[in-house]
Amino acid sequence: MTLQKDASPSGAKPSREEAAPTYPAGLLHGISERDIQRICSVEHSDPHSVLGGHPAVIDGVDGVVIRAFHPDASAASLRLDGSLFAMTGWANSGLFWIWLPGRQLPLRYSVNFAFADGSHWEVDTPYRFMPTLGPQDLHYASEGKHYRLYEKLGAHEMEFEGTKGTAFAVWAPNARRVSVVGDFNRWDGRLFPMRSMGSSGIWELFIPGIGQGELYKYEIKTNDGHLRIKTDPMAFFMELRPGTAARVWNIENYEWRDQEWMENRAKKDVFASPVNIYEVHLGSWLRIPDQGHRWATYREIAEPLVEHMKQYGFTHVELMPVMEHPFDGSWGYQVTGYYAPTSRFGTPDDFKYFVDYLHQRGIGVILDWVPAHFPRDDFSLRQFDGTALYEHADPRRGEHQDWGTLIFNYGRNEVRNFLVGNALFWLDKYHVDGLRVDAVASLLYLDYSRKDGEWLPNEYGGNENLEAIKFLQEFNAMVYGTFPGCFTIAEESTAWPGVTTPTYLGGLGFGFKWDMGWMHDTLQYFSKDPIHRSFHHNDLTFSMMYAYSENFVLPLSHDEVVHGKGSLLRKMPGDHWQKRANLRLLFGYMYTHPGKKLLMAGSELATWNEWHHESALERELLQYPFHREISDYVKDLGRLYVSDSALWAWDHRPKGFSWIDCNDNSNSVLSYIRRGPDGYLVCVMNFTPVVRHGYRIGVPELTTYREILNSDAKAYGGSDVGNGGFVEALPGHQHGYSQFLELTLPPLGCLILKRA
Repeated sequence: MTLQKDASPSGAKPSREEAAPTYPAGLLHGISERDIQRICSVEHSDPHSVLGGHPAVIDGVDGVVIRAFHPDASAASLRLDGSLFAMTGWANSGLFWIWLPGRQLPLRYSVNFAFADGSHWEVDTPYRFMPTLGPQDLHYASEGKHYRLYEKLGAHEMEFEGTKGTAFAVWAPNARRVSVVGDFNRWDGRLFPMRSMGSSGIWELFIPGIGQGELYKYEIKTNDGHLRIKTDPMAFFMELRPGTAARVWNIENYEWRDQEWMENRAKKDVFASPVNIYEVHLGSWLRIPDQGHRWATYREIAEPLVEHMKQYGFTHVELMPVMEHPFDGSWGYQVTGYYAPTSRFGTPDDFKYFVDYLHQRGIGVILDWVPAHFPRDDFSLRQFDGTALYEHADPRRGEHQDWGTLIFNYGRNEVRNFLVGNALFWLDKYHVDGLRVDAVASLLYLDYSRKDGEWLPNEYGGNENLEAIKFLQEFNAMVYGTFPGCFTIAEESTAWPGVTTPTYLGGLGFGFKWDMGWMHDTLQYFSKDPIHRSFHHNDLTFSMMYAYSENFVLPLSHDEVVHGKGSLLRKMPGDHWQKRANLRLLFGYMYTHPGKKLLMAGSELATWNEWHHESALERELLQYPFHREISDYVKDLGRLYVSDSALWAWDHRPKGFSWIDCNDNSNSVLSYIRRGPDGYLVCVMNFTPVVRHGYRIGVPELTTYREILNSDAKAYGGSDVGNGGFVEALPGHQHGYSQFLELTLPPLGCLILKRA
């Protein structure tokens, strides 16, 4: 029998005329010649069955056979009980063995390999350990129901069978062989091949002596014989780009101090609470100018971010994706490390500190999450085991043409488990409060951004992605069922029904949906010269026609202030004074409209520049009066929002809002009432620069009303037109009420009044 050793150091193969090798009895005990061939060619799916220690009876004597393999070694010795015992090599193959009569397992030993250049490498062999995964883990993983799979797959530092090391496990069902490679074995995939766990497709290996901070990857030999070097899909930490290796990290060491927040969160009804979201890209919120404009770390950002948010009444920060990604210009939306906070700003413990710090000071944390697509980078998920594993094989289902990315195969149990488990991972291990799901529309429609002939219909002939719908429902059901008080937000730009309807009623199950229609219509309206606004009045009023069909968040997000769209201030028409007045009016309209709020960082400072990922928050603008004045206005508006339940308690209930007059298009004025359990507010918006004197609106009570906010106040950079702080209601029928207010409406102004 001829042995093929394609992993030998010389690469030479024996000729057909060579004699068949002979196998000593001890070497072959309990295994076959085929096992030896597969070990030497580094293609054995269960190397533990050959390598390591195995009980044996030779010539009637009980003992242990120990085998070890290093294809470049010229000799090997066994270190046992402090002594070295020479091992027998076989056929210059790198395979060594030793017979220990009278010994019993378990044994603690190491192998010292010697090389032709006189060097040595001593290793505590991984092949003396049992599997770190049990049959129940494998069963639930195959079913796609192992929602804490992140506690089993990946790299886990642990003490196992009395030895400290790291357990590695990865899903690669179509691989011929998977090995762990790193600095610890000179990135040589021949040295630490993993054990296949059968039909589960999972490969496993416990490596003693490997611990915190070690870099590693997986070397995967595909069925067609090619080698692929892959980053761990469940890596908890990765090296800084452009490096792509995973790093062993124990994420259980951090001591949390946010117990009070976590306890209160579980009892809180987020739908009846103030939610004022500050959208932040960590890489561009704070830079360190005197250190080369470097990024601030998670720990450096935490304190100034909290102080800033508290001033403006923000209740939550929404972080653009912090999951690891190779390309800064993707802003984090092309994820390659779904389970790893990016190393750009520190370690996983540093990110935990960031969340912990915010929680202790009353700020919630929302993460942008990207399950709709992933990039083509070859070190990551693409063709992971040589096949379309995470993605669809058919490009009509598996490729996103707009973004040049790949689409997950939501119909595959293990892929769905990977994604749902990932969502739960951030809520569990990092105490995150909410997930905003990016690009939901691209998940829901098979023909999303595709022409005829470029997509495949579902089994019923429709364009609905039934597998993705099932995934989203499962994701939402698990979030709300597992983590009370946490919530999900859909960035969904179509009229898909039931986005925020519970899954048990047939909906997708999200908590909230971005109101993209409100955002588009509002910004379109505000972009117009006031003289033309009377013809577009319905752009503002239409949102209330569907306001209670979903639980909405009103977003003025990063997407609206980038790629040449201009900052919010630049979008406003008119001269500088009118631009500032329009911006104040826009904010007043948003904060008084039903729905939770979201504002992109920088907008609160009225920046002229649009957002850029390599910039930083322009705090220096506050030295200029008009930026400071608008900033003060947003602060007062935010504090009013948080303090008055009329602006949030009944956001998603019709009784929380009523029009006073929505039909005054000729004057471009809107008036309405916001209600809550503690009272109501009267809101009046004048969308023209014309001062309206003696403007009448009906009100619920014949009493005195206090002007609690006027966007035209001098302190905010306005012309100081108003009503002197108080207005008395007068008897008389107006707008269905028996009393009315006679107001002076400031130009491009927002008035908010409250019963005195």
